[in-house]
Amino acid sequence: MNVRTQIIVDKYIAKPVAYLLNFLVRLVGKLLRINHDLNRDFTRIAVCKFKGMGSIIQATPMLEALRKKYPNAEIIFVSTKGNRKFLEKIDYIDTIVTVDDSGFFRFLGSNVKALFYLMRNRPQVYFDLEIYSDYSTLFTLFTFSTNRVGFYLRSSSFRMGIYTHMMFYNPRVPISNVYLQLAQLLGCKAEGTKLYDLRPSVFLERDKPYIVVNPNASDLRLERRWGKDNFVSFIKYLLAKHPDYEILLIGSKSERSYTETITHEIDDQRLVNTAGETSIDGLIETIAGARLMISNDTGPMHIAFCTNTPVVCLFGPCSPNQYGVSENAHIIYKNVYCSPCVHDFEVPPCKGDNVCMKLIEEIEVRNKVDQLLEHPTNAAPIPGTDFLYRENDTIFGQVNR
Repeated sequence: MNVRTQIIVDKYIAKPVAYLLNFLVRLVGKLLRINHDLNRDFTRIAVCKFKGMGSIIQATPMLEALRKKYPNAEIIFVSTKGNRKFLEKIDYIDTIVTVDDSGFFRFLGSNVKALFYLMRNRPQVYFDLEIYSDYSTLFTLFTFSTNRVGFYLRSSSFRMGIYTHMMFYNPRVPISNVYLQLAQLLGCKAEGTKLYDLRPSVFLERDKPYIVVNPNASDLRLERRWGKDNFVSFIKYLLAKHPDYEILLIGSKSERSYTETITHEIDDQRLVNTAGETSIDGLIETIAGARLMISNDTGPMHIAFCTNTPVVCLFGPCSPNQYGVSENAHIIYKNVYCSPCVHDFEVPPCKGDNVCMKLIEEIEVRNKVDQLLEHPTNAAPIPGTDFLYRENDTIFGQVNR
């Protein structure tokens, strides 16, 4: 299913059903008087994030905290089929449960299979990391997990019966800290936000040193793209100014046609389009071996955070204070009035006319890249953000039980 279809299903089917079930679940919860105390030694914990490789990467400090607190527990990760290969690389995860969203009937069948597995192997705690998905809320309910933990916003207060515990989602806090705050519910120690180390033992071998360029953004938010014409002009500049480097374009199979529109306008053998040609291991090797990466705010940018590759991050609809905090991130961001909009609107106020990205001038990107290539020690990255974790806070409400 494409993203537009998924949004329609979520809005017009999942949300009304979740709204109605909320009242029933509240009533059943009061009648059964189930013990929802989180101060226990759990043996099976599930974490769910259906969409967003970047968000999954940012959840790895939370997974590490859960593993340290419960070394013998089974940690289950619930996601979509497309994320399986990446999830298999994370040692903190014991079991991966996926749904296939490539087609409507595959989606339905895989949901039944996944829910049957989770009902049979019922998690004692189920963390739903999705924020806006009512489908994910329903999925969480039908796992019949004893403790169901999720986020709430003012507009999602109707979920406060379906989840047994909820926490306010704060879009002004780095996302890895937001996820770690959830782990505090179980008394996990927040020992830092260092992301999972993805540096491979083998690096991509090429005849020349190379720079990685990621002109894509997932179809969840295409507004995150810095325009094609900008990338064409910028890559031409790179090839002329830094002739000793190759330029490697990256992307998924579905993004190859878009990257080809860039390569068709640049006649230079040093520009190589690798989109759709690499496995997840190959993508990680490519990013890890790069001298530098230039990327829109999307999944591969977060991989660069994990491989310690210097990366110039182009931000617009999302806040870099939430998704761009890394010691090797070099941020370019235009904080226009309506930005960040991603966490407030299904359809952005600009209706796709991403002014925030259009205001990023090529000369800014050129100067930052030249500085990193020619004088890397003088280029100051964005430092990590200190954050005070709060235990037993009133925002951790055991809701309606």
